[in-house]
Formats: sequence, C-alpha cells, structure tokens
Amino acid sequence: MCQDLFSALVQRGKPEQKTVIFCVSDKHADEVAITMNNIYVDWCGQNNRQPLPDYAFKCTAKGSGNDYLPDLKESSRSHFITTTVDLLTTGVDVPPLQNIVFFRYMRSPLTFYQMIGRGTRLHPPSGKLMFRVYDYTNATRLFGEEFLTKLSPRKDEKTSDRVKEKGGNYNVDSQKIITVEGFDVRISAGQKSILTMVNGETIPVSVEEYRERLGKRLMEKVSNIALFREIWIKPNTRNQLMSIFPDGGRSPLVLRAVSELEDYDLFDILGELGYGMQLRTRKQRAEAFEYKQEKWLEMMPEATRTTIKAITGQFCSKWYG
Repeated sequence: MCQDLFSALVQRGKPEQKTVIFCVSDKHADEVAITMNNIYVDWCGQNNRQPLPDYAFKCTAKGSGNDYLPDLKESSRSHFITTTVDLLTTGVDVPPLQNIVFFRYMRSPLTFYQMIGRGTRLHPPSGKLMFRVYDYTNATRLFGEEFLTKLSPRKDEKTSDRVKEKGGNYNVDSQKIITVEGFDVRISAGQKSILTMVNGETIPVSVEEYRERLGKRLMEKVSNIALFREIWIKPNTRNQLMSIFPDGGRSPLVLRAVSELEDYDLFDILGELGYGMQLRTRKQRAEAFEYKQEKWLEMMPEATRTTIKAITGQFCSKWYG
C-alpha cells in the first residue's frame, strides 16, 4: 500500500504533499511512517534529490506526534506525511492537507465523515481548492449512510477492522477512490463510477451515464457545433456555457480526468460528446496552427513570432485548462 500511495503522489506532482494516513493501530502507524520514510529516501537517491527532513511521522495519542502538528500545518519544507489512528478526526484544523488516506477498515459513518472533514478546508496561500481521497479499504462505501449509534454488520463486511496477511502486511480491498475537482470517483474491478448528486441524494453514476447526461445537457442548450465554436472562443460566453453543466460546471473536468483524456482541451471533449467531433490533442492542434499559419507567422517580427509560439507551447501543456 505504501509503495502504491507513494507512486500515486509522485505521479500527481511530487511526493512532498501534506497527507494524513489513517492506520489500524499505533504499531501500524509506526510501521507505515517508517516505510514511507524509507521509500522517500530511496526515491530521492534514485532521482539525485536531497531528502527533506521529517518526511513522514506518527501522530497518535500514545506518541508525541502532536508536537509536530504545527509543522504539518505550516512548514513547506518538512513534515508532509502523518500517520495516525483517529487523533486527527476532530478538533484539529490543517487547511493545507491535500490527501486523506485510508489504510484501516471503517464501520462508523460518523467517524468516516470526521476523517474526511480534515481535508475540506480551503488554503488560499497554497492555492488548495480540492483534496484527494485514497481509499484502500472501501471506506467510502459509507458515503450516504445514516449516522447511527450502532450499525448492523453487512454480509460482505469484514468481521474485524484489522486484517493481516502473512509477513505482517495488511490486506486491502481492491476498490479505490480518487477525488477529482472535488468529486469522488470509484474505481473497482476495472470499472469507474462518479459520486454525484441526483434528486438531492449522492449516488454513484457510471462514467457512461455521466457522459450521456453531459451530452444531453449540451445539446439542449447549443444545437450545433458551429454555435458551440462561436460560444467557446469568447471567455464570457464560454464561462456561461460551462455553468449549465451539473455539479457546478465542473463535470466536464471530472469526465476528462476519469477518461484519461488530459491531453485534450475541453473544447474537444465536449465537441466529441455532443456533436461527434473527432478528438485532437492540444499538441496536434498547436502543430496544425503553426502549419496552417506558417506564412502569417513569417510576416511578423521575430520577437512577436517567438511570443506567439511560446503561447502555443503553453496550450500544449497538460496543466492548461
């Protein structure tokens, strides 16, 4: 689990992300902190980087981790990963927290929501507007459950929160949850579903159904691709168009992420969705622009031409909106 989590952090930018890992026990929290530190040091060595101090640390009632909470909140050069059992469920505010990780099985919806709540704070200084949930134990099945004082066990639920394999490794469920643009995406057995609001209730919707909803909504408002293109090239009308989509207009971004189409602009994503337009990556569009406008570019002063090409290069970036 630790290696998988670390690889995911690297894949999504860098390993130095403010993260809380909820573990099974105090001993388990110790083991996870040690393992994360070892993985981090090895990774830094392989990438010719100097490891930052105190990368991962334990924060439990039995330890002295509370002493490091100010560093978790404020330091940008140390104390990135904290492992705990339930010390951070309530009463601790860590606005920069970017990731919530479940390495323990959960039964209580109330406790689960308290844990999730640690990541919901905004943090303008770092530009944090969302957080991710890494679910290794199917804890997110508790979304939408009532806050009962005592829950009846599910037939398919483990009889104990603690499940151990030979060699001391903790067994995990095959299902994972990622958070995209503030929305949870459930990945299980090769299938993906998006948790979204339907008739006032949060339910999982398949990616296929999510696509159909977006395409239908787009066609209701914009009848043809020519009108769509005219609307899209103007920032004001483009923003108005985005606001018609479900989930606060962020649903096209969610769909692009879960469909692994980050190399494509939203214009292409929506164009294909509503009008069957052929998808072209941002790089392909940039290359087509330079090819078709070659003579026009040659007529410009060198500095102007260089600037335009630099802007075109930015359009190719996967971080471009």
